[in-house]
Amino acid sequence: MPVSQPDRPLIQTVSVPLARPIAPRRAADVDLSDVALASRGDAEAFERLYRRHVARVASLARWLIGVEDVDDAVQDVFIRVWQKIDTFAGQSAFATWLHRVAVNLLLRRRQNLGRDRARYVADPALAETRAARPSDPGLKVALERAVDLLPAGAREVFVLHDVEGFKHEEIGGMLGIDAGTSRSQLHRARMLLRQQLTA
Repeated sequence: MPVSQPDRPLIQTVSVPLARPIAPRRAADVDLSDVALASRGDAEAFERLYRRHVARVASLARWLIGVEDVDDAVQDVFIRVWQKIDTFAGQSAFATWLHRVAVNLLLRRRQNLGRDRARYVADPALAETRAARPSDPGLKVALERAVDLLPAGAREVFVLHDVEGFKHEEIGGMLGIDAGTSRSQLHRARMLLRQQLTA
C-alpha cells in the first residue's frame, strides 16, 4: 500500500530579513581607540598606530631630510610620539597631530644635520657632492633632486603644502611664519622647480 505524501514539504524555507552589513570602522575611530589604550601604556596599541602611520612619516622624512637619515629620524619621531601621546587632546585627527609632531622634529633635525655637516666638512663642495643623490632618468628622481636643490624655506613650504597637503595657515604655525610668507615661498619653490625641470 503506497504511503501518502504529506501536504507540506519536509524542509521549510523561512524568509529572514538580511541584516545590514557592518560598516568597517573608520581609520580615525580606530586611531582614537588605540591612542586611548597607548596613553595608558598599551604597547600593542601603540604598535598598531606605528604600523598604520610609519610609511607616511618615512615619506615625509625622505622629503625633508634626505634618504640617508630616514630610519633614525622615523625612530625619533615615534619615540617622541610615545612620550607625548598622553598630550593628544583629540581636537584634530591623530594623523594630523602625528604629522605636526613629525614635521617639528624633522625640521629641527634638519637644522642640526646642516650644522653638523658644516662643522665636520671643511669644503662646502664636498658636502654638496656627499648629499647629492645619484642621477636617474625617471621623473620622480628628477623631481626629488630638484626639490633637494631648493632653498631651505621654499623646500619646507613646498613639501608641507604640495606633498603633504597642509594649508598655509598650518604651515605658518609649524614654521613660525605668517600665511602670506608661506604663499610667497611656495610660489618661489614652484618657479625654481619649473626652471630646474625645464632646463
